Amino acid sequence: MATGQASTKPPDANEYGGDEISALVLDPGYSTTRAGFAGEDVPKSIVPSYYGLIPSESTPKHTKQLFGDNSINIPLPRISISNVMSKDGTVEDWDTAAKLWEYAITSRLTNTKPTPLVSNGLNDPNEDITEDITMEGVEEQEKPLGENPLLMTESGWNAGKDREKGIEIAMENWGCPAFWLARNGVLAAFASGKPTALVIDIGASTISITPVHDGLILKKGVTRSPLAGNFVSNQLRLLFSSSQPPIPITPHYLITSKTPVDAGAPAQATYRAFAPGTEPHPSFRHFQEERVLTEFKESVVNVWTGPGRLGGHSAQGGTNMDAARQHPGKPFEMPDGWNQMFPALDRYRAIEGIFDHKMALSDANNPPPSPGQTVTALISSSLSQVDVDLRPHLLGNIVITGASSWYAGFTDRLQQELQAAYPGVRVRMVASGQMVERKFGSWIGGSILASLGTFHQLWISKKEYDEHGSGIVEKRCK
Repeated sequence: MATGQASTKPPDANEYGGDEISALVLDPGYSTTRAGFAGEDVPKSIVPSYYGLIPSESTPKHTKQLFGDNSINIPLPRISISNVMSKDGTVEDWDTAAKLWEYAITSRLTNTKPTPLVSNGLNDPNEDITEDITMEGVEEQEKPLGENPLLMTESGWNAGKDREKGIEIAMENWGCPAFWLARNGVLAAFASGKPTALVIDIGASTISITPVHDGLILKKGVTRSPLAGNFVSNQLRLLFSSSQPPIPITPHYLITSKTPVDAGAPAQATYRAFAPGTEPHPSFRHFQEERVLTEFKESVVNVWTGPGRLGGHSAQGGTNMDAARQHPGKPFEMPDGWNQMFPALDRYRAIEGIFDHKMALSDANNPPPSPGQTVTALISSSLSQVDVDLRPHLLGNIVITGASSWYAGFTDRLQQELQAAYPGVRVRMVASGQMVERKFGSWIGGSILASLGTFHQLWISKKEYDEHGSGIVEKRCK
């Protein structure tokens, strides 16, 4: 699957550890960052790509950074929440991203190694020493990944300067003996056993369509749009605010106690109060509200599976929206105890905009999506950029990955949409029925790839990096 300009010289085990040392796989995303050892089924370290900031009382310009679930979900005084990734799935804050990724690796997988006793001056022999203590190599020994090759994933539209920054961090900051940079789409196809595939990756911030042919990404055919998990969350916010009465989203941290109430009755809860000047930043509340919306999406939201689109007409002459109103609702309870049965139409409406831009809710702060941003339009645009003879092969090998594809009815609806758009072609999809495999598709592909003995000759070694600089990643990692 992986291709690159391999060295004609057999790999030296001393350069990057050989078969005895486990490689690490790092898969950064907008919502979470996944890390683990190559050859394992799932990543052992899963940390939010969000981080907390607490301003210093003595020096307001300085802030303390917090990483990990256990830190950023506590309503500490004046805590704010930021993300190291931009909304298009690329790194926005490299300095903080390097710290967060190192935390993801060292907190769960490895530990920063202490300075060897023979080099730290504490085990000096008794005889007099006139020479200074040699400190060469001490800094290298303290590097957190000095014994682990690293395979890192990236989006299909990652810029060249960002690719070079990734290898610089791995080699210079972490001391990795070897490095490889792989595209998410290629790895997701690899995890599904497909050398050629059309990979549909629906994450938190982005839907991306990546055509892969013989293990290589077809860059012209890569398309993306923001109609992903966060878009569905915004649709729910608009749906809740337009309800009568409006449905408030009260996050867990504001509730100290609650009393059960009947469906539709006002909540009876005791709310937490903060002393003046100690309230968490509004970004913290927004982050906590997103956690509630994630619970709602996972348990309530469904995709309308037809026939036809939700905004269309049924075969009986009525509208599909009228038909949807006859479907059973689903209950949901907010953290403060407020609950109700959510009608099927609302559950379908929240995600319909991904398929039909006309059905998306909008307001002044959330403009309606364009027709070309829907998932079906993205696929059509992607296929139009590849060779005509390759299109049927790609449509027959569609791989669906990403946590935001885990909505009931999603694959069935997409199958209908594509079959209607390409009636003369057999459309076949591969969508794992295991949530873990769907959520961590690109990481699993990287785990398989980095554990192959035949892949070891493709690693970019530290020696090669020192000789050619960071630009080698553009030549080797296609």
